[in-house]
Amino acid sequence: MTLAAKGQYPFPMALPVEPPIKPMLAKAVQGLPDRDDLIFEPKWDGFRCIVFRDGDDVILGSRNERPLTRYFPEMLEPIRRATPDRCVLDGELIVATGNHLDFDALQQRIHPAESRVNMLAEKTPAAFIAFDAIAIGDEDLRQRPFSHRRARLEEILADAEPPVYLTRTTTDHDVAARWFEQFEGAGLDGLIAKPMDDPYVEDKRTQLKVKHIRTADAVVAGFRWHKDGEGVGSLLLGLYDDDQLHHVGVAASFTRMRRAELVEELLPLAEDALDQHPWREWADAAAHEDGRMPGAPHRWSAKKDHSWVPLRIERVVEVKYGSTLNGRFREVTKVLRWRPDKAPTDCNFDQLDEPVPVGLDTVLEAEA
Repeated sequence: MTLAAKGQYPFPMALPVEPPIKPMLAKAVQGLPDRDDLIFEPKWDGFRCIVFRDGDDVILGSRNERPLTRYFPEMLEPIRRATPDRCVLDGELIVATGNHLDFDALQQRIHPAESRVNMLAEKTPAAFIAFDAIAIGDEDLRQRPFSHRRARLEEILADAEPPVYLTRTTTDHDVAARWFEQFEGAGLDGLIAKPMDDPYVEDKRTQLKVKHIRTADAVVAGFRWHKDGEGVGSLLLGLYDDDQLHHVGVAASFTRMRRAELVEELLPLAEDALDQHPWREWADAAAHEDGRMPGAPHRWSAKKDHSWVPLRIERVVEVKYGSTLNGRFREVTKVLRWRPDKAPTDCNFDQLDEPVPVGLDTVLEAEA
């Protein structure tokens, strides 16, 4: 049974590529690839979105095949104005506040109440950044090389106006290197490198992504059990601001053997941990109803177990991260090593590498 048949997609579409589809993905690499067959693009920090348009019917598909249409009603008419009557385009939904990408505001757009959806659509409107053409008219473009798909995308979006944009591209490594450093200040998190001759392959990591890699020392204030119930699944990390310890993210991706080892290393620190723990009120499940806490549920993963085990504030770990967002690690970090030589109180926000601010209009300059 298709998703359309289940009711997740409200109407059939007479397109050569029908919803839902899984978007093409990218694998991480270190440094700009030294190849002459690549087209570089900014890596947008938003929600991946596949636009399906058949006449007046528009569907906004997501990376996980759940339609986003109801959450972004303000995008439907601009997409109708900017795109051909029948097309399938790949891109990113973003929200900007103060000339800067705002992923927190974007996340708030996913809400079950229609009244709040409509209010946020007016208060924090989205934009769509197009970066690939999957189908136009009756033509399925997935087997055509990216250079051809990009040329077609430029043709059909030549007259597009905000909030629909065509992402910038370059084949110049020097320009790409400059973008990599400069655009982070607008809230972007790296570059995507796309082989010119590659077809569009759904759900495969054939493209490349280059992201900023940094390290920081953080306090291990607790852990969550792994989803299989065996071993440590993730470490809860904190940084000090004066005397206050703030929850800033998690470290994860441990092997099965390492998950078991971490239990032996960390479980002794759970004894009497709540007596003086700075997050002790968060151990109360009722506290999860308010604020961003280690155990707080997430709209995209409401069924996951977010309970956590508090630990005495004694251990420090060095982690690898890419970027921060509002004082938190933007993504799950990776553990590099324990730091027994460092006191937890020495782990503060001063060590974080913050990019030089730059306006989002700088990134969109060519399109606007």
